[in-house]
Parts: sequence; structure tokens; C-alpha cells
Amino acid sequence: MKKNIFSIFLIISMVTLIFISCKSTPEPTPAAPARPTQQASVSARADEARKRAMDFEAPIYFPSDWESAEAQYAAAEDANAYNAVAVVYDDLFKKTIPLYAQAREDELMAVRDQIINSGFAGHFPQYLKAADDLALAAMEQYEAEDYYKAQDTFNTAMSEYETLLIGAKIFVTRQEIIDRGFTQYDADNFLKADEVAQSALEAYDAGNKDTAITSAEEALLRYNIVLSNGWTAYAADRRATAASERQLALAERANIASRETFREGDSHFNQAEALFAEEKFSDAALLFVESEAIFAVSRKETEEKRIRAEETIRIAEEKIEESSGAANEAERIIEGGSR
Repeated sequence: MKKNIFSIFLIISMVTLIFISCKSTPEPTPAAPARPTQQASVSARADEARKRAMDFEAPIYFPSDWESAEAQYAAAEDANAYNAVAVVYDDLFKKTIPLYAQAREDELMAVRDQIINSGFAGHFPQYLKAADDLALAAMEQYEAEDYYKAQDTFNTAMSEYETLLIGAKIFVTRQEIIDRGFTQYDADNFLKADEVAQSALEAYDAGNKDTAITSAEEALLRYNIVLSNGWTAYAADRRATAASERQLALAERANIASRETFREGDSHFNQAEALFAEEKFSDAALLFVESEAIFAVSRKETEEKRIRAEETIRIAEEKIEESSGAANEAERIIEGGSR
């Protein structure tokens, strides 16, 4: 029956999965104590149940229950006691599986979502499908209660998703370079990054995963250098433009005629200067752009005020002329009447 890929992951949440990050890996649980041969024989079922519970992180999810089981295990001396503690470990395993599986699924989906959100999967859907197929295979293994094989397959799936994530980061970084026009600042390195990225893609298609990862990481490094150089040069350009706009605003006395607007632009400009000095070029560039725009607004406001003032003066002068003309006419009439 055909299954929707997204509903699959709800089922996968019951699967014994993959991959525990270094940060979440606990201190290893001590191995079972050495026992005489006869005792080791009767403890085999308990040892197996104990190992399986450990392999799926039971000590992490139920630490107090685990300590209790360990104490019972250490005190066991006969077959009945070992069978009883095996049941305890089995119960711990059953309680652990849903929690362990959900945590692994969350990690898997987090990486997968990053790949999809980057836009990478839209351009290279075949690669995502290959990783998804591994997840599907693991689900089938889980349904067959082949837990360890399912875990291995999901480890492989996670490895594939993480490899694709490098490709997604390359895709996003390269697109930002192009969208911002930063290729002009470091064209040689950009072309070299493209060559290395193409080599990584070819190696991946050929099944040379290690070579593909090495090349992809080099390509990502080169793209990041281009992006960094781009922000540095762009910030310098925007700084010069903002400073020029500021000088024009001062020359037009916008700092007096449009004081509040000019002060806002000046505040942004000074913050940008501080960030530029700290080599925080992307943040500085954005503030320089804002300050440039605000200085331009202050100049426009000043020009509008000047035009309004000139119009007011013109109207006043016309009124003065009209009043002067009326006065002259009145004087003429008065003078004419007195003769």
C-alpha cells in the first residue's frame, strides 16, 4: 500500500532509531560483573535483556528504575532470580522504546526540515528521496521486530540527511552571495567554490561519500569566505555612501531645518560606525543603509520646508505690494480731492 512520506514519520516514532549526539551520550554503564561459568549460563537471559535495555538508553530515561534493576541483578544467584531480573529489564526496554524513538525522530526531522526549508530539496528531490527510502526501510525492519537492524538503518538515514544538510548550506550560502551581488567582490574564489561543489556532487553520485563530504565542506568554506569578503566590501561601500549623504544633509542645513530626522539618521550612522570598527560588517552595512535613507529623508524634508517658506514669502510680498498699491491709490484720491 502506498504511504505518504510524512505520515511515515509518525509510525517511525515507534522505531528503535539512530544516533545519539555527543552531548546527550551518558557515561557508559559498567559491564556485567564476571561470574563463574555455571552462574554465567543461568544469567544469559538476564544479560541479554540488560544489554538491550542499555543499547536503547533505558538508564537515561528511567535512572532510578535502572539502579533498582542493577541492584537486583547484582544480588541474583539462581536461575529464578535471573529470570525475574530479565523481566525487569524487558519491562524497562518496553517503556524506553517510545521515548527513545521519539527523541531520535525529533533529531531526524529537525535535520530533514532544515534541508526542505533551505530550498535544496526542491532542486535535488532525488537525494532527499534516497534518504527517505532508508527511513522507510528501517520502519519495515522495526515492524518485523528486527530492532538492531532498524537502528543501524536509521543511523545510515541520519548520516545521509546530515550529508544533504551540508549541500543545503552550500545552496543557501551560494544563493545569498548571488542575491546580494557579492560575486563581484571575490569572483575567483566564487568560481573555485563552484568547481569544488561540482566535484562534491559528482563524488556523491558515484557513491564516494567520504570524498563528497570532504569536497562539500571545502566548497562551503570557500562560499563562506566569499560571503564574508562580500559583506566587508559592501559595508565599506555603504559607509562611504552614507557619509556622503550625511555631508549633503549638513550642507543643506538639514540638521537644523529637519533636526529630529537628521538626529535619527546620525544615531544609526554612529551605531554603524561602531559595528564597522568591531568588524561586524553585515550588521554595520544594514545600519549604514538605514542611515543613508534617513539622511535622504531629512534633505527632502528640508527642501520641502524651503519651498513652503519661499511660497510664504512670495505671498507675503504680493500682499505687501497690494497694500502698497492700495495706499498709493488712496493717497492719489485724497490729493485729487483737495485741489
